[in-house]
Amino acid sequence: MADIILENAAMRLVVGENCITKSLILKETGEELLAAEEEIALFSVTQDRPFNNEVKLAHPNKRTTYQANHVIRVENKLYVSFETVPVKAVIDVVEAPGYLSFRLHGFTVYPEDYRTLCMKTPPVAELRLCQLPVRHRKNFGEWLNVVWDDTAAVNVLADSPYPRIECEYRKSCRILTADAVRGIKLEGCSATLIVSRPDKLLDCIDAMERDYGLPHGVESRRSDSINQSVYWTHDLHPDNVDEHIAFAKRGGFRLMLIYYTSMFHEDHGYGFDGDYDYNEYYPNGREDLIRVLDRIKAAGIQPGIHFLQTHIGLWSRYVTPHADHRLGKTRYFTLSRPLADGDTELYVEENPEGCVLHPRCRILQFGGELISYENYVDEPPYRFTGIQRGAMNTEPEAHGTGQIGGLLDISEFGATSVYINQNSSLQDEIADKIADAYNCGFRFCYMDGSEGTNVPFEFHVPNAQYRVYKKFKEAPLFTEGAAKAHFSWHFQSGGNAFDIWPPKIFKKTIAEFPAEEAPRMRCDFTRLDFGWWGFWAPNDEDNGIQADMYEYGTSRAAAWDCPATIQADLGRFRAHPRIDDILEVMRRWEDVRATHWLTGDQKLALQDLAQEHTLLINEKGEYELAAYRKIDAPCGISAFVFEREGARWVVYWHETGEGSLELPLGGCQYTVSDAIGGEPLAVPSSAGASVIPAGAKRYLRTELSEAEIVRAFAAAKLR
Repeated sequence: MADIILENAAMRLVVGENCITKSLILKETGEELLAAEEEIALFSVTQDRPFNNEVKLAHPNKRTTYQANHVIRVENKLYVSFETVPVKAVIDVVEAPGYLSFRLHGFTVYPEDYRTLCMKTPPVAELRLCQLPVRHRKNFGEWLNVVWDDTAAVNVLADSPYPRIECEYRKSCRILTADAVRGIKLEGCSATLIVSRPDKLLDCIDAMERDYGLPHGVESRRSDSINQSVYWTHDLHPDNVDEHIAFAKRGGFRLMLIYYTSMFHEDHGYGFDGDYDYNEYYPNGREDLIRVLDRIKAAGIQPGIHFLQTHIGLWSRYVTPHADHRLGKTRYFTLSRPLADGDTELYVEENPEGCVLHPRCRILQFGGELISYENYVDEPPYRFTGIQRGAMNTEPEAHGTGQIGGLLDISEFGATSVYINQNSSLQDEIADKIADAYNCGFRFCYMDGSEGTNVPFEFHVPNAQYRVYKKFKEAPLFTEGAAKAHFSWHFQSGGNAFDIWPPKIFKKTIAEFPAEEAPRMRCDFTRLDFGWWGFWAPNDEDNGIQADMYEYGTSRAAAWDCPATIQADLGRFRAHPRIDDILEVMRRWEDVRATHWLTGDQKLALQDLAQEHTLLINEKGEYELAAYRKIDAPCGISAFVFEREGARWVVYWHETGEGSLELPLGGCQYTVSDAIGGEPLAVPSSAGASVIPAGAKRYLRTELSEAEIVRAFAAAKLR
């Protein structure tokens, strides 16, 4: 049988006339990349059931996938036949220098195969555009869908929002797949195959992104801004913008992310999301916003906007007094009886079994009216019980037999908003409002609530983001989001930020979550955000965030070339006695990121989650990275010991205020200073004890052994 060869300068794919993939070679090394013994066809087709009469009678009526069993090439088209089912597909092939592309051109249909059936033929549910059994290699990037190691990379990826990109694990290989799906896009859907050396993979993706007019995900990953940490605020406005700028600059932040509640009216959680009405701090609307953003940029800080593009607030104009028909539904129901005034039960044709019973989410929509319920009956006659008309202050309407309504897709995050039906125009309408604000001068964005879409999530999550992204007049430096799926790799180059953790578990959760994900994200040729980090001032419950906590988090992030996001709160910043030390920690590490100061060996050391480190400024004004460990000290004092130039040092501070520390140091020689190499402070001593000041960070240097220092601080008294 005549083989078909698909190739470019980097790779050669050999497919048999029976459509079984035989070989995939990286030309530069000659290495075979396929597990050809799996004998998998390059294409397949899926029907929900057989429709051809003879196939229907001979085979079970169920969803069935049929493998391709014959292929011929005519110029740049592949003509594909499949086992059993009378379906023929025409696939366009593009052999570009850096990639191959497969596009479903259409189907060839013979009328006699479907005789008198009145339907669109062929009745295809899915067409597999590509399936390749790629041998296991050291790394697999589940987001980008790439298998790679030090010598080769194989990537099946989307070149539009429409294909479903997946991977199936086998003992000897991973089967990388791309599907065109009916209801999303069937004819005209395409996907791309890239085979290259790993150091050339991003160049190939970049070429594909430019050829297909996609967002420049590779370009944003290569920008300096991608690893800069972010100062986040929820309450920035013209009256306090200068104070926010001052705090951000003290922390060395070059990026400032502004929550939509800063400029738009909001209440009840996300209750008014979707209206996007400017609040009282912006009486001139976008003109005031432009002026605020100009002030931030004049300070050398790039502003970004944080929004929830898929949420509609339950108190917004889209819900009350007349609920918009484009609100998302998770189930649909048909009234089996008319609904009259005073009815306490709502009768439906469909079984309501499995409907949500959380008391804040039990809301149905029929027409423009919302109706709450308490429970349901899942035996005929099916009905919802304990109904209340006019929920969320909607206006009651007449509802007759046969009217179709549905169960609102209430957000699980607080139940103050409902998700958008992504198969409607509402997402674009909301995108216009968001883009109007973004185009005032924002330079990046965070797409929160991105998981809030209807199924299929692998399509709607990135496409809902993309529908907003395309409205921006200027491409963002990068975007981040609360959820990601394959296509979002092309623009969501920041990955996901982890949410707030209180001081007591801060270090534990840094190690448990972002530090665990960072090496996996590297397999996707990207980074993640180690934030968001809440900020707490000392209170009755604990002593709040301390400098060593942020230092642990930001240093672990830097180990993987990642940034972090801190949640700024002016009131808490003002109230924290150690805010200067905390922001100085961030400033130093942001400088380290910007100057690429860390060596490879230092990054490896920082990846040891059990060993903490601090970034010092030495006598010459240069950075030094020191491993240190926490030691026992009186309640309210943080103390860490480290060794430097043959001497033992302790960096210590008062967590909640000012005081003195009585240390039993005996007659040993020591110095206390405000900085490494700083002027020694005068400290009194009496009866074998020394009294040293305790407030902001200070450094104690001594010739004592570490064990002696540990004993002295354990026995110290705070006064």
